[in-house]
Amino acid sequence: MVSREFLRQLEGYGLTTAQILYRLPDHPDVLQTYVWQDYDLAPKFPVLHDFLAFWERELDGPLHSVRVSHSQLIKPAEFRAVNGVLTIH
Repeated sequence: MVSREFLRQLEGYGLTTAQILYRLPDHPDVLQTYVWQDYDLAPKFPVLHDFLAFWERELDGPLHSVRVSHSQLIKPAEFRAVNGVLTIH
């Protein structure tokens, strides 16, 4: 059985990590860090946007900033052209 994550990678999804800084509800001068990671489509990041919309709608800690990094795990094969052929007997 093929995993859901592998199928998503074949569809173009890559691993996205977001470092979210948010303010504590009781102490607004204090910032807390939350790290979120999921498979998402760059550059629009619809999965991350859905998560951030959920955060703003359901959680009390207001967002301060979000830093995003993204990597395609399945990439086109890398190859190098050869200039000649060496035959060894």
